[in-house]
Amino acid sequence: MKAIRRFTVRPVLPDPLRPLSDLARNLRWSWHAGTRDLFRSVDPERWAAAGCDPVRLLGSVATARLTELAGDRAFLDRLDTVAGDLHAYMTGDRWYQAQTDRLPAAVAYFSPEFGITAALPQYSGGLGILAGDHLKAASDLGVPLIGVGLLYRHGYFRQSLSRDGWQQEHYPVLDPNELPLDQLKESDGTPAQITLALPGDRSLRARVWLAQVGRVPLLLLDSDVEENDLGERGVTDRLYGGGSEHRLLQEMLLGIGGVRAVRTYCGLTGHPEPEVFHTNEGHAGFLGLERIAELRAEGLDFDAALEAVRAGTVFTTHTPVPAGIDRFDRELVARHFGPHAELPNMEVDRILRLGMETYPGGEPNLFNMAVMGLRLAQRANGVSLLHGNVSREMFSGLWPGFDPEEVPITSVTNGVHAPTWVAPEVFRLGARQIGAQRAEEALSVGDSDRWDSVADIPDQDIWELRRSLRELLVMEVRERLRASWRQRGAGTAELGWIDGVLDPDVLTIGFARRVPSYKRLTLMLRDRERLMGLLLHPERPVQIVVAGKAHPADEGGKRLIQELVRFADDPRVRHRIVFLPDYGMAMAQKLYPGCDVWLNNPLRPLEACGTSGMKAALNGCLNLSVLDGWWNEWFQPDFGWAVPTADGVGTDPDRRDAIEAGALYDLLEQRITPRFYERGESGLPDRWIEMVRRTLSLLGPKVLAGRMVREYVERLYAPAAHAHRAMDPDSARALAAWKARVRAAWQGVTVDHVETSVTAATAELGTTLALRVRVGLGDLGPDDVEVQAVAGRVDEEDRITDAAAVPLKPVGAPGQEGRWVYEGPLSLDRTGPFGYTVRILPGHRLLASGAELGLVAVPSEDLAEAAGLLMR
Repeated sequence: MKAIRRFTVRPVLPDPLRPLSDLARNLRWSWHAGTRDLFRSVDPERWAAAGCDPVRLLGSVATARLTELAGDRAFLDRLDTVAGDLHAYMTGDRWYQAQTDRLPAAVAYFSPEFGITAALPQYSGGLGILAGDHLKAASDLGVPLIGVGLLYRHGYFRQSLSRDGWQQEHYPVLDPNELPLDQLKESDGTPAQITLALPGDRSLRARVWLAQVGRVPLLLLDSDVEENDLGERGVTDRLYGGGSEHRLLQEMLLGIGGVRAVRTYCGLTGHPEPEVFHTNEGHAGFLGLERIAELRAEGLDFDAALEAVRAGTVFTTHTPVPAGIDRFDRELVARHFGPHAELPNMEVDRILRLGMETYPGGEPNLFNMAVMGLRLAQRANGVSLLHGNVSREMFSGLWPGFDPEEVPITSVTNGVHAPTWVAPEVFRLGARQIGAQRAEEALSVGDSDRWDSVADIPDQDIWELRRSLRELLVMEVRERLRASWRQRGAGTAELGWIDGVLDPDVLTIGFARRVPSYKRLTLMLRDRERLMGLLLHPERPVQIVVAGKAHPADEGGKRLIQELVRFADDPRVRHRIVFLPDYGMAMAQKLYPGCDVWLNNPLRPLEACGTSGMKAALNGCLNLSVLDGWWNEWFQPDFGWAVPTADGVGTDPDRRDAIEAGALYDLLEQRITPRFYERGESGLPDRWIEMVRRTLSLLGPKVLAGRMVREYVERLYAPAAHAHRAMDPDSARALAAWKARVRAAWQGVTVDHVETSVTAATAELGTTLALRVRVGLGDLGPDDVEVQAVAGRVDEEDRITDAAAVPLKPVGAPGQEGRWVYEGPLSLDRTGPFGYTVRILPGHRLLASGAELGLVAVPSEDLAEAAGLLMR
């Protein structure tokens, strides 16, 4: 029979065990081994059955067992120790509190997904896992972050396979009352609620759930409330589902509703109000509109409010291709704002202008969420050095007249939260070397350039660790493979072969990620005979574990999975290559440590960062990857191998795949497998062990989320907070008025004449040129501009590379016709072809970059030629 109503019955813990409830409801347990060990000891079998989720565990433990534990002095002593550790963690000073700079009182961090733990499935891939790691690292460092997201009642889909290997999706319903969440409540005990206005006098209401991620509160908005109509209840039904309007409503709720949730939370709890708002991808970009509306209500006009909002906003883009950005029809956006919908006191055309693609090559009728994010943020970044370059190229249309390298988008390379991703066995080896406390600090704070203590670990210990991790993975794979085949309809009698799948002494390669076409799941199948030769080699065999989900609407991605599954089903190789369905955090935590080599072969440069290889590296796994994302930045032969690419302009895609697959096979056959199986005098693969050692000692500290979050604090959050404090209402009005005046007058700004003290086409290194430039400023004055000489080496087309800008100074009063003269020295500090030019930029003390307005004046081509601006 089916129940007509569902309740969640919470356990009543005996008084001595009450701290267990606090421990279960703070998600620090997901990365704190001591807390997990305590819960495991409550009931090991139920702990495993509960998916290592303390909330589910406590809901299933028998009363008699709880009574027994309440009288167990040894258990209660352990409970006191773990509870005391959490209290100290929550209240003590950490890295952030030790900084001398005046850092933000709080930072609000908005993301459409958060991967904290498998027990809270609110993520689909790398963006969410990165956001979860960001929150955890912020907690470890003491950064006063508030996370903001949506609570999806179906989370992301669960994946299984049909008998013929086709991906099938399932959407289990999540009950928030059974998750490690608490409702945010008003002072009278009623649930706090956020409301958005919709067209047609409708409303979208949402409750706010609180997940405590260590020291960081994570606010999750949930539209599945009785006060909503059926359509509005489904707004937060699933991650990345539905059509355009559904996605638009999700993003309005995340951005606008998220700001309102933050205000409510701070008002109820006394948490400091954020000085900085960080938008993780464009999905949350509407948060800037709500903040503009708040300032409008305090008396600022739109332009002044925009300047105040921009000063304290950071925008991170993760997308290396325009197709990966949410874009909405202009009319759809217009319908949801204005007098009869949300933000009724804000002019719809001003809202639209923030997101319209009003630049060459843009679609004038599309509202682009990333473009809005960039226009609403004074500071922006990509997530690796290469991705920063790609982003500057991709968005350069927003800053016409500037070379891509000067587009004001920097980069902070992603990192991963080591306490989450490092296997307990790896941590114990490190703790044995330097002590548990120092090992924990090294993994969380990330303030060291190298882990020298790894050098002292004996080769035998490293090799035994790697073998034991591989063996654990083999057991995990067999268990998951058996469950998968049962889902595919196989009977127990058919599955005896699974007991021989994988071998703990065989070189193991891992490949797991989302399955869009650019990640090339099936590149390894390009030459199947050659792959079979690798898998079945008599002396140096290879085994491969593959996992990944295709988006439910991506038929091409599903075909790639089916192709891989059908190959892995072949009885000749199925003991050497497996596809595991339902890739998620729980699987990943077993997969990364158990692999010897982590494979990544995207189409370069379409991988923004690719953090899975970082998690593998922290466990002593070597990377085998295309030079894309983070690997392009930190690859060294000590750490693994780079797959050569054929990414030149005009390369046929099929030929490119063939070339790169061939290079991959060559590396495996000629360099990787020989090194793994080759034994030194000690009987161990000493050259392989040395690569593992160098990966841990030199690469390990670089890939930490602690390093990443410290960079965000120092390079983005602190400057944004300073800019926010400087942007009081009068300053905001003055800056907005100044920008309007500069834009109106810019057509009158010209570079009229350039002369130099050296007229020859050659000069000696160390020579200093005296530059004299005459400029027209029209209705502007020297205080409104910066006149610069820009110099550097030049290429065959006379484009300046490695450019350096030198400010020039005005000399005297304006001359005839209001022209100004600027002068300054220019040092010839490089040999070879050298060139310079002169330009004029807007200049103001509150600008974060001279490119901020997208305005620049340069000499005409005739003037440049007459000035002799090139030296050879």
